[in-house]
Amino acid sequence: MEFFSEYALFLAKTFTLLVALLALLVVVAALRSKGRGQGGELQVHKLNEFYQELRQRLQQQVLDKPALKALRKEEERQAKARKKQENDRQRIYVLDFQGDIRASAADSLRHEVTALLSMARPEDEVVVRLESPGGMVHGYGLAASQLARIRQAGIPLTVCVDKVAASGGYMMACIANRVLAAPFAILGSIGVVAQLPNVHRLLKRHDIDFEVLTAGQYKRTLTVFGENTEQGREKFQQDLETTHALFKAFVASYRPQLNIEAIATGEVWLGQDALVRQLVDQLGTSDEYLAQRANEADVYQLHFVQRKSLSERVGLAAAGSVDGLLLKAWERLNQARF
Repeated sequence: MEFFSEYALFLAKTFTLLVALLALLVVVAALRSKGRGQGGELQVHKLNEFYQELRQRLQQQVLDKPALKALRKEEERQAKARKKQENDRQRIYVLDFQGDIRASAADSLRHEVTALLSMARPEDEVVVRLESPGGMVHGYGLAASQLARIRQAGIPLTVCVDKVAASGGYMMACIANRVLAAPFAILGSIGVVAQLPNVHRLLKRHDIDFEVLTAGQYKRTLTVFGENTEQGREKFQQDLETTHALFKAFVASYRPQLNIEAIATGEVWLGQDALVRQLVDQLGTSDEYLAQRANEADVYQLHFVQRKSLSERVGLAAAGSVDGLLLKAWERLNQARF
């Protein structure tokens, strides 16, 4: 009898464990399905209200009651006048691009551009707050193509650089009709770089062979583990030179006023020097520009939020940590310290 009771208890524990495991699998499957089934959503915020709230908060603390009452009355009169002209007022669409090595923000940028082009008029304006030290050629090529869609549609495009727009970041910025930069923002780096370690001699020292088999003369030029040849190095350098030539031609097509050979050396410049070299058109911060434009137009911030599955969120978090470390390393190598 004791045997049967212990056996029944064992079956109950096993059944409970199986049910818990099944429930966990169902939850994981549901999260993955949700991530695949919903692409995301477009969030829109009117920045005029944000700036108005800042201003009113300060006014409440600074002005006495009679002055505040008179000011509010005048603001109400102006608001009514604006409402009558609501459809005729200029609209400014603000996009934010935070660049990483893969230019992964291009996934959201493409949807934001598609949305604004469905409503934007030639008298409106698009302002992009851009920050990026550059990265992969194909990723930033796609991101730059999204901004080119705005120019092709005849919508005025302004890019604001508060910190850094270098390499692929500047390739995006140069598309704008007007580029604004903070006085100590970093711009330029019109060049191409590729580097990789080679541990072939270390492997040979320990009698380890590594075979690289290819079909096609230049299927593999330089490798990490195999023995690199002079022919492979020459081909790799040739590919870099070709990419650099395309980069220079792209920048020159949007900013013909540049002395492209003088600035396409891979160097970077602070905002003040960049203005002298005509990489930018005006010095100033994005806050300064948008706060001033909010007095004249309706300013809308657009942000497309991607829906990610659980596994994608974990992967992005890990990748973000790596990108953060690489960005810090880039800053240490390329930025002077005060």
